[in-house]
Parts: sequence; C-alpha cells; structure tokens
Amino acid sequence: MRELLRQIPKVDRFLSDKELLALVEGKPLFFLKKAVNDTLAELRLQISQGRVTEIDYDSLKEKVKRRLLELLRPKLHKVINATGVVLHTNLGRAPISRSVAEHLVEVITGYSNLEYDLEKGRRGLRYRNLEWILKELTGAEDVCVVNNNAGAVLLVLSALAKGKEVIVSRGELIEIGGSFRIPDVMAQSGAVLREVGTTNKTHLRDYEEAITEETALLMKVHTSNYKILGFTASVPTRELVELGRKYGVPVYEDLGSGSFIDVRKLGLSYEPTVQDVLKSGVDVVSFSGDKLLGGAQAGIILGRRELLQRIKRHPLNRALRIDKMTLAVLEATLVYYLEESLAFKEIPVWKLLSQPKEAIKAKAKELVKIMEHENFKGKLTIIEDEAEVGGGALPLQRLPTYCVKISVKGLPAEEIDRRMRSFAVPVVGRIKKDAYLLDMMTVFEEEIPQVAENLLKLGEEA
Repeated sequence: MRELLRQIPKVDRFLSDKELLALVEGKPLFFLKKAVNDTLAELRLQISQGRVTEIDYDSLKEKVKRRLLELLRPKLHKVINATGVVLHTNLGRAPISRSVAEHLVEVITGYSNLEYDLEKGRRGLRYRNLEWILKELTGAEDVCVVNNNAGAVLLVLSALAKGKEVIVSRGELIEIGGSFRIPDVMAQSGAVLREVGTTNKTHLRDYEEAITEETALLMKVHTSNYKILGFTASVPTRELVELGRKYGVPVYEDLGSGSFIDVRKLGLSYEPTVQDVLKSGVDVVSFSGDKLLGGAQAGIILGRRELLQRIKRHPLNRALRIDKMTLAVLEATLVYYLEESLAFKEIPVWKLLSQPKEAIKAKAKELVKIMEHENFKGKLTIIEDEAEVGGGALPLQRLPTYCVKISVKGLPAEEIDRRMRSFAVPVVGRIKKDAYLLDMMTVFEEEIPQVAENLLKLGEEA
C-alpha cells in the first residue's frame, strides 16, 4: 500500500497539464485544484481499501477532467421541460423570450436609469419605469411592485390592516407551495384574522355581520390552485365591493396567478383577469409576475392611489423591493400585452398554451423522425395525453397534448428518467403507468435536437 501511495502523481503535475489548464482558461484555478484534490483523495481511500493495484496518470487525468467539468458547470442551468406542466414551479415557472433576455442583458451589462430622472437630472423613482404600462393596461390609479406575491400580500396587510381585523371566507384560507398560509401571513403582518362562513359556503351576510369598527379590510383570495366543488357558495367580487362601499371598508383581492388575457380564448373555463377584478371595483389587487403574466418573479400591487401611497410608504416596501433585472424583464414583457396578438406570439407561456394540437403532434413526429434516422436502440411511440397549466393556475383544466413514449430494453421507466436528467442539458419528463413520457407541449422546437442527442446517448448506454 505504501508503495502505491508513493506512486500518486504530485498535484503540480496536474496543475501544469496544458489540456487541463485549457479547460479553466479565464476561470479561477480553484476549480482545477479542487478537482485534483478530490480525485486524489478518492484514490487514497481506494488504495487503503485494497481496491487499487496500479496507478496510471492518464486514467487519473480523465477522472480529474470529469470532476473538473462537473465543478465548472453552473449549479443553476438550463433544463428541458418535457413534463407537460407549462408553469412548472420547480423548473423556474415562466420562461422569458429571447427579445426580453436581450433587453435584460443590455440593461445589466452597463449602468441604467433605475432611479434617475434623465429629464430633470436628479434622483427618480424606480417604479416609474413600470407605472405607465401597468396603468395603461389595467386602468389602475397607482402601482407598487415587490419581490413576489407572498411579499405583496404581507405588505398590503401590514400597511393597511396592522392591529385591525381582516375579514376572509374560511373557504379561501389557502395554503400554497412552501407552506405559505394566509393565516400565518396575516399573523406576521400584525393584522387580525376574522374568519366567516364555512369551508364550502360563505354568503354576503356572513361578511356583513362580521363588520365592526375594527374592520380594516374585506379580503378575497382567489383559489387559483384548487377548487371546491358540489354544495358550495361564495361571494362574487362585485357584491363584496358593494358591501365594502356601504360600510366604508376597502376590498383587497389576492388574485394569485394574475392574467391579462381571458383564457376562454384558448377554450378554457373562465378565470378572472386583472382587468376584470379592477373593473369590479376592488380597492387593491395583487398577483404574480412569473405565472400567467409570463415575466419575472414579482408581486404586482395595483389599486386606489390613496391606499397604494400608504403601501409604498411602508418600511416593508423597501425590504421587498425589486431590482433592475426584474424591472427590465417585467417592462419588456408587459409591452407585448399592448397588442394581444403579440403576447401570444412573443411571450413563451402564451405561445405554449395557444399551440394547436397538431403543432404539438408535429414536434413529436419530428423527434421520432430524427431518432429513426439515427437508428435509436429503443422504441418510440406517439400517444395522446393531457398537459396542465401549473403554477397554481387553472387546477381543473387539462390541455390536449401529444407525448413520445420511450421504451428501452432492460431499462425501467425510473432508470430512463434518471439518465435523461443526468446529461449536460437535462431533460425532465414524466412517468405515467410505468411508462416514460416526453410531453411535447412544453418542449420548444429548437430544443428537439438536444432531446434527440440525449436519447441517443441513452440508447448507447443501454
């Protein structure tokens, strides 16, 4: 064993290897040093366990190279979404368009007028860059944007209802991903939760009977990530607004996954748009920026100027404010909504959701054609299935789609799934009834060659 330990190449030999040095050109040498140390530490362990009988520099170098490439790969990187979930929370929700990305690069690779009034030559307000377009699109009197919708809810409640009561239907006391619960957020804000109605039924009189001098807000939470069906009743926003005006109590609606486009145009069931909610007369509404809107993660708050000014002056607004990258992405995305046809064409979320069924099938056929030409060592079958919107939006809606079912002899679906996720550009598919599926609803056309490349590697490894 001692003789083998003496044969271990010195670290400097690897650090002076031209091929390895070329891989870290322009990058910190730290990565190469760590790759060498990790590889040699593993070798010493194997020697102590009697698992190594000879040492070869070239084979060690290959191990160092593989480890180095792993270390150099950014931890946050591109994946191909073949799950069929358009707004996949774990895969980053809404992708942005190339044109929006180009605008972002232009803004962040130099200086910008983030908080500078170019006309007056002095400090300006960062929200001015978004105010004009959000007012134009929605008719809102004022605008505030924070880091996400959970932050927006916390800020609204903190600014408008701290120490006072907020009336909410029991059927709307939601929990979303990450254990985000409305009652917990309300407690954190200092507001007092006043539950009314029951889980399945809440009437207007329930709200009215709960109103006191301590009531600061009537709150409506859009249950975008679940539905209660059957023997149910809820109060429409417009009726709640009328009640609020009768007693001088503002109405706040947390819309969750806010949309500027009526999804009925896609053949889906009605979901209120941001414009619909504001037209109903609510005083404040908040929603996400990276769900159906298709932009960056943000919590957008719109409503009456008087209330928005109170919200913007609250110290939490400073803690939750968005940066220049979020601002750039949101503005560049929102511009497309000025002409709805452009939104469907340029915003990836709407481009995917509005795909004709035959266009999805064409993508499936293209993938199969490539694989047949390359003599793929497996079987590919195009099948019909259902995709979903995701992101806590339209939970009961299913979208017709086509999937490519992958079968490789000797590989169960779980192993195919694992291997497809292990490549340099991972592909995340789904397993249904013990079959591995690539849902082409969420695969962009330009990604098909990469999916094919991964499948070819999969076949070679089988």
